[in-house]
Amino acid sequence: MKDKEVTIYDIASALNISIATVSRALKNDPVVNKRTKKKIFDLADQMGYRVNQFARNLRNQRTNTVGMLVPKLNSNFINSVLAGVEKVTTEAGYDLIIAHSSESYIKEVANAKNLFDKRVDGVIASLSFDTKNLDHFKVFKDKGVPVIFFDRVEQEGNNTVVIIDNYKCGYLATQHLIEQDCKRILHITSSLKRNVYSDRFKGYQDALFDNGIPYDENLVIINDLSERAGIESAMQILKMDPLPDAAFITNDFLAAVCMRTLKENGIRIPEDIAIVGFNNDTICTLVEPALTTINYPGIDMGEVAARNLVNHLKGTGNIQNTNTIIIRSNLIIRKSSLKKKPVI
Repeated sequence: MKDKEVTIYDIASALNISIATVSRALKNDPVVNKRTKKKIFDLADQMGYRVNQFARNLRNQRTNTVGMLVPKLNSNFINSVLAGVEKVTTEAGYDLIIAHSSESYIKEVANAKNLFDKRVDGVIASLSFDTKNLDHFKVFKDKGVPVIFFDRVEQEGNNTVVIIDNYKCGYLATQHLIEQDCKRILHITSSLKRNVYSDRFKGYQDALFDNGIPYDENLVIINDLSERAGIESAMQILKMDPLPDAAFITNDFLAAVCMRTLKENGIRIPEDIAIVGFNNDTICTLVEPALTTINYPGIDMGEVAARNLVNHLKGTGNIQNTNTIIIRSNLIIRKSSLKKKPVI
């Protein structure tokens, strides 16, 4: 048989003091003197007493938990966002429940319901590739549970979102390649249903237009972000005639796989094809040549999203008054994109 759970009644009986005194001491109430508190805490430790947080939360109508819904976990960017969220929520005394949709709308809906049933106090979410609508988040709104979206978001309606300026970043990446005298610039991206990829794509298109370079739909490859997709994209490039002289790739891992495959087939980078990635993942400085990329500060994004949510929960902020929060990002230039020799 399992040992019986120790209660405050057991502690009170053993010390021959009132239950109310034990309860106040365990809550660190200053009404109880230090000597008595020490006796209670020491005995509680000896007896293996555990605070019944569940019952306490029911009384307070709070669970002190934040739900986090992400599209995947095998991502440096998502992991950095998680680190930022965890830092803030831990300091604020909240536990974190993490669920991932595996890029599935159906699983995202199921995970949202699970978080709702667990009575989380708030939610931080990033959408899957094929999310159709936000109906599954309506139950949170109806119950007054705040939801903050980050990275992959829907900006229509009164949603609070934390993003970078993906349009500007797409423009900057493409403009940089144009400044390297590239004219036939390929764009490898993912689902244009999601704001992050559609906005980067628009930035790419407008940079071409502003520099008098015609847009060519044959120079756009849409795939997922897997290793297989990187290899397939590289093989597709190798069949192009003429070859592109540059590529703006919307994910660093995808860019690294693509670079490796192109090099294995005799393509020189950046001499034949200059390449810019996106995210500033660790892999950028591990590949050869080092990868030019857009810095996407995931930790900052996580901290900002979590801090806004926690402030709202503690009554010191109101996310309903803030629709869009934009995190700064910038282009980091490395050797993979430098066709021009630097002027000394």
